[in-house]
Amino acid sequence: MNKPIRILHVIGIMNRGGAETMIMNLYRSIDKEKIQFDFVQNCTGPAAFDEEIKQMGGKIYHCPHYNGKNHFQYIKWWKKFFKNHRDEYCIVHGHLGSMAAIYLNIANKFGLYTIAHSHSAFTIKNCKDILYKLISYPTRYTADFFFGCSLNAGISRYGKEVVKRKNFKVLNNAIDLKQFVYNKQIREKIRNELKIKNEFVIGHVGRMDDNKNQIFLLNLIKQMKNQYPVKLALVGTGVNYDKLVKQAEEMGLENDVLFLGVRSDVNELLQGMDCFVFPSFYEGLPVTLIETQAASLPSVISDTITDEVILTNIVTKVSLNLSLQDWIVKIIKYFDYDRSHSYINDLNAYDVKFTSKWMEDFYIKCQKENLKNH
Repeated sequence: MNKPIRILHVIGIMNRGGAETMIMNLYRSIDKEKIQFDFVQNCTGPAAFDEEIKQMGGKIYHCPHYNGKNHFQYIKWWKKFFKNHRDEYCIVHGHLGSMAAIYLNIANKFGLYTIAHSHSAFTIKNCKDILYKLISYPTRYTADFFFGCSLNAGISRYGKEVVKRKNFKVLNNAIDLKQFVYNKQIREKIRNELKIKNEFVIGHVGRMDDNKNQIFLLNLIKQMKNQYPVKLALVGTGVNYDKLVKQAEEMGLENDVLFLGVRSDVNELLQGMDCFVFPSFYEGLPVTLIETQAASLPSVISDTITDEVILTNIVTKVSLNLSLQDWIVKIIKYFDYDRSHSYINDLNAYDVKFTSKWMEDFYIKCQKENLKNH
């Protein structure tokens, strides 16, 4: 029996973020007799998905966290890694965008097929963003193939010329759709657990950082609670977690905001919400908004997010330049919304069972192409 093709995924840390969840959805669904995933994480570990990865037969390695000062140490680590593992891999799938130009270039020199994967569209707002752009820029001349979670994510990372090529593809952020179908019994269970009675629950799932703009949600709920019985449920953690908890207390919202942390039952938590609000400054194609539509959960989102994510009529875009009251008007139209209608058929392009089969065939094709060229 042939051994499976081992794909080396390079990522920051395998915690419960959008890109990481998408990778795990593929990993769970893919035929592991044909394809196996291993990971190099840009951290010291441990990570939320580590144990599941090991249970499915994946290996985990840790490279140094790049900080600029350790540039030559970082290069040395990757050269040593590929020298020691050159017989185990022929494909490197890079999700860590900032350093992709470095590690994919080294992988190329060892004769490996290289894939760059953009999970986010971004705009330059500060010096850090400029530095990211400069460091990652050569990736467009390095990788053999390019993925973007959306067209905007591809253009943002690689430029307009790359997305016109045959070696670029928009790869949908696949999920297990059936896990998210609306279920009234699960809704009641979740709301009982969270001690929610008759309140209208505004929900949000996301990494807590400046880009996700959760402070907007605190301001929103502060204004909204004066008019309606509402609660805000925040799922996730991140660099701004402690700051947001403190701000909520200072704003007198400690009884109105539920900080739920990192959860493995997001599919069930969505059942207990009434409207999902997503005021990000920029995104690629957020997988969370595919999940909300699969759960028949209405969403009000910022107009900076790509139209590619709107696959049903239960997503409303609002400009961040408009007032909180303008947002509230859009949200309250979903009071007493009937979630019994399923939108699964509108979301088939995001079903993991189709995407994982496509990925199997793609990796096998890449391996054959690489062997032919070497």
